[in-house]
Amino acid sequence: MKLLMLYVERFAWRTAQKALESAPEIDARETVADALVGLIHAEPGDAEDPGRVEKKLIKNLKWAARKNESRRIVLHSFSHLAEEKADPEFARELLEGARKRLQGAGYEALQTPFGYFLDLDIAAPGRSTARIFASF
Repeated sequence: MKLLMLYVERFAWRTAQKALESAPEIDARETVADALVGLIHAEPGDAEDPGRVEKKLIKNLKWAARKNESRRIVLHSFSHLAEEKADPEFARELLEGARKRLQGAGYEALQTPFGYFLDLDIAAPGRSTARIFASF
């Protein structure tokens, strides 16, 4: 798992191009403010122990959200942080499970449309806690 976390003052996305044939046809756009965005890259080895990977993902996201005094977390599948990628269905299920667990813990957890390239608009402050990378 590779995880790049960005604290953002504003994060906007719009579906641009379908990346997975199995993804449903949607035209979506949304803007959020004061959020931690997790750019999440699932790797093939993550499927060997999905419970451990999901737990570490949630722990890292909650820690970074607290550091930035935010209760809003956006999960975004971002398969550009390493060369090898996990199976898309595994990655989708991992993000969905993490979203549900974060909501159960009292966070406002959102997920960008899975299986799409998105147009992104990001406004992030220039401070150390606004950009954090983790690999596990």
